Amino acid sequence: MDGDRLPVGRRVAYWRGRRSLSQQVFADRLGKSKSWVDKVERGVRALDRVSVLQEVATVLRIDAAVLLGRDIEPAGLVERDAGAERIRAALSRYEVPLGRAAGGRQVLPAGQVARQVTHAWITFQHARYPRVAELLPELLADVERAHAGDPAAARVPLVEAYRIAASLLVKLGAPELAWLAADRAVTAATGDRALVAAAAVQLGEVLRASAQFRAAKSTVLAAAYRIAPPVVEFGLPPELSLCGTLLVQAALAAAGDGDVTAVADLLAEAAAMAARVGDGHDHHHTGFGPTAVELARVTAAAEGGDSADAVARHEKTTARDGWRWLPAEHRAAHLLDTARAYLQAGDPVGAGRVLLEADRIAPAEVRHRPAGRDVLARVARDPTAPTMLVHLAVTLGIG
Repeated sequence: MDGDRLPVGRRVAYWRGRRSLSQQVFADRLGKSKSWVDKVERGVRALDRVSVLQEVATVLRIDAAVLLGRDIEPAGLVERDAGAERIRAALSRYEVPLGRAAGGRQVLPAGQVARQVTHAWITFQHARYPRVAELLPELLADVERAHAGDPAAARVPLVEAYRIAASLLVKLGAPELAWLAADRAVTAATGDRALVAAAAVQLGEVLRASAQFRAAKSTVLAAAYRIAPPVVEFGLPPELSLCGTLLVQAALAAAGDGDVTAVADLLAEAAAMAARVGDGHDHHHTGFGPTAVELARVTAAAEGGDSADAVARHEKTTARDGWRWLPAEHRAAHLLDTARAYLQAGDPVGAGRVLLEADRIAPAEVRHRPAGRDVLARVARDPTAPTMLVHLAVTLGIG
């Protein structure tokens, strides 16, 4: 059997034959009619529910993924946890402060490690999370050694590497370990207002992921107002991007804390800065601009339980040119938030549509993130879920 090319119904017929089951016996074991089995095998009726696929696979004594035969790379919990553990091990090394030998590794020039950090940022923004998890352990070792040899030149790469680690660990569902990376970023940045503000972006993400909303709001606002220009109109785009991103973080923290007034005020302030920056820029890897602020309004509305407003804002904002200019990671993460809003609004079809779009833009956002897998499971359980999502859920072992 050329299994990779057969449709699902033909696979069912193939494995039913392998198990020496007639259509009637097979139907009886499933609690279905013989006609139902015949239609499935001829492709007239789709197997488009996780529960039914699993029942069929159980009767046929095979894994449900075998029925799908899709070339989908599993993104299991083991792989994700292994990535987090490798980063944990890297953060647990104290070679430089303890004066330990570098194990024969060459201490790289600051310029070289800076280029490696830039590559890691690009990889992260393309949502290639498993690859970032592979890169980070050696990258962290390299930047720490480079910083020990040339603190001034390697300070920025060191802070940036810790920022990447913190953001990735939040994605992987390890907020406590992410806090360690964010804390190191802030510590390494101390004394430089712009670097502290950049590191505070990830610190805000970590605190929100840990549901420490008030601490998140207080921390990021302190960093925002330290870098805020005296007059917005005279602010430079890089500092406005940092300040505006921190205001967005504060607004989302306020949304998590149920402070609707603060959400509106902070996002209005961020919008004024975004208007000066414009879309299509990525100062300090923030993706900040008018579209990013509007997407934050969607997330805040969903967080506040106003799913109808969240959905309406989403559909309007994603029609803007600025939407296409945002990094894949940013867009796919937003689509996960929007899928939850559609579910809250009682629209699983809409949730499935945006989740498929998220998987198209950045598969790892759906397949590797615990948050993505959770939304996928919720959508796939609905009888109206798109068949492609049901198949993806079964392949990933999500039911």
